Amino acid sequence: MTDTGGMSAQDGTPSGTTSTETSDEETMREASRSGARRGPGHGPMGGMGMPAEKALDFSGSLKRFVAVMRPERARVIVLTLFGVISVALTVAGPKILGTATNIIFNGVVGSMLAGQVPAGTPLEDVVTGLRARGEDQLADMLSGMHGVVVGQGIDTGQLVTVLSWAVAVYAAAFVFGWLQARITAVAVQNTMRRLRDDVEAKLHRIPLSYVDKQRRGEILSRVTNDIDNASQTATQTLAQLVTSLLTVVGVLAMMFWISWILALVALVTVPLSVVVTMQIAKRSQPQFIKQWSSTGKLNAHIEEMFTGHSLVRVYGQQRTAAETFAQENENLHAATRKAQFISGTMQPSMGFIGNLNYVVIAVVGGLRVASGQLSIGDVQAFIQYSRQFTQPLTQVASMMNLLQSGVASIERVFDLLDAPEQEPDPARPVAPGDGGPVRGRVVFDGVEFSYTPDKPLITGLDLTAEPGQTVAIVGPTGAGKTTLVNLLMRFYEVNAGRITLDGVDTREMTRDALRGSIGMVLQDTWLFKGSIEENLRYGVRRDLTDEEFLEAARATHVDPFVRTLPDGYETQIDDEGSSLSAGEKQLLTIARAFLADPEILVLDEATSSVDTRTEVLVQEAMHRLRQGRTAFVIAHRLSTIRDADVILVMEHGDIVEQGSHEQLLEAGGAYARLYESQFVAPVGVQEAPLADEGTPAPA
Repeated sequence: MTDTGGMSAQDGTPSGTTSTETSDEETMREASRSGARRGPGHGPMGGMGMPAEKALDFSGSLKRFVAVMRPERARVIVLTLFGVISVALTVAGPKILGTATNIIFNGVVGSMLAGQVPAGTPLEDVVTGLRARGEDQLADMLSGMHGVVVGQGIDTGQLVTVLSWAVAVYAAAFVFGWLQARITAVAVQNTMRRLRDDVEAKLHRIPLSYVDKQRRGEILSRVTNDIDNASQTATQTLAQLVTSLLTVVGVLAMMFWISWILALVALVTVPLSVVVTMQIAKRSQPQFIKQWSSTGKLNAHIEEMFTGHSLVRVYGQQRTAAETFAQENENLHAATRKAQFISGTMQPSMGFIGNLNYVVIAVVGGLRVASGQLSIGDVQAFIQYSRQFTQPLTQVASMMNLLQSGVASIERVFDLLDAPEQEPDPARPVAPGDGGPVRGRVVFDGVEFSYTPDKPLITGLDLTAEPGQTVAIVGPTGAGKTTLVNLLMRFYEVNAGRITLDGVDTREMTRDALRGSIGMVLQDTWLFKGSIEENLRYGVRRDLTDEEFLEAARATHVDPFVRTLPDGYETQIDDEGSSLSAGEKQLLTIARAFLADPEILVLDEATSSVDTRTEVLVQEAMHRLRQGRTAFVIAHRLSTIRDADVILVMEHGDIVEQGSHEQLLEAGGAYARLYESQFVAPVGVQEAPLADEGTPAPA
């Protein structure tokens, strides 16, 4: 079991990582992790976090995302209004240009007729004369033309006016389109900021059991990659979808206005476009789900290998790590290739359908111009409208791959937001000691706990720690020592029984109030990127004076080695503390505990990484720190807990022995065998692992 936490007496925020228990506890957690990955309906988490193993609820997730954007509805209304104006102006453009074409064509025809008939002859007379000579086709075409004046060329003034209107209309359409894009960006980014806030708040509400069953890289991928992908998708598709739909409506109206016959011809290809889009989308969507799931797995592997790169090298697992990376990378490559290939066929398919539509309209439109039923300017405008009609359909089709990818990502974020939460704090919390100072009397009363229902770990445990007592907890690995402390901290909830602090059930207190009274120093240190002083002051009271700060640093022997660093307490360290030794990092977490000045101390193998000489000095400082405080000390090295008031020997979640150091040695039981295995055995086996209950000490 792992928890970020090392010392947080003031704000209750853990800082460090609890020592990893193996054996029974680790086996249970591995079973939970395996169950979480099997898929829905298997294991405690039902496949949480693995969307590739269940069907994507595309419409449900899309509706939920729309609901998340509800606070931006005012901006959405404005961008829709601007979209309507922009589309209306854009749709008007081809009609205006069609008028300009008619002006030019009428002028050309008027000049051509001047050589055949007297100038000023009415067009009707020209048409009648053509029919009399048997030129019916030319007569039909001229009969459909309006504004032709025999002997008059192109009306330049009228043409300039019409073209000026076209330029103004397209310029205005651009301005409103630009405003629409700006408002879209603001609305989407505001939504993503709220979504990130929701995810951050959720991470503080999910129980530690959920975090234990997830790979850190997988959770990080949801918080970063998936939200970023959803943001890009929304930015690129929201305004475009609105514009495309409005364009389809506006263009269709203009097409019916010009010629309902040509409009019906154009609509013939719509069902074909819908069928093609649905078929391609149905085949590409599962690949997008696999793509983002594979991304999360690859990120998780990279994160694990990077944080543990030293051990990877020590155990010679570079080849294995590289092979795993290659496999995960190949899975991501295959899923991405398939998703992009399938979805990539959508745009050329729609382009082919659009070209077919263009050819049919050009042929039918030409015939109607020849018959005098349409002007050439109207046909030109209609061809432009046909392009504008198929273009948004093509854009929507090409956006489907983005939309599918974005919805797949947003569903992974929603899965995290829907994860089970820890029990809420009581509506009317109770403070220990009637709101006065915490005394530190801790009682475990009939406590039962298990990581999985079929494998009980702690059963009927009773324990009382009086104020100011030091309670040491020893036992073989997997006995439940760290679990006991995590139950006290309410990182996990007990299955039965209760834990009280000064007579108040910890479940009746807020977690902040409970953890604010407890300081933790753990075996696995936790540091963050920043200066050494910032790391030491993390979570401690704000009114701490510089003298108190330096006093704690000296008491924990941090000051001497920090003084040797180039920048002293301002020395910058990374989140791994790679520039410090393991012992120095552990000393920093011990100093942080001193600075927090908690009422209850939890020391989980807190001196395991310091040398023997430093351990003696730290033990003296820890003894001073424990004065007047209730302390729980988890230790494997029994030399560190000889002066404890009560020593508990745990095995399989039960307390099999308890008493002082001398009393337990005289009893000759499990503690005595553990002690002998460390201090009485020959030198060659002094460092042997602790024996379990009933296992004879090494000879």
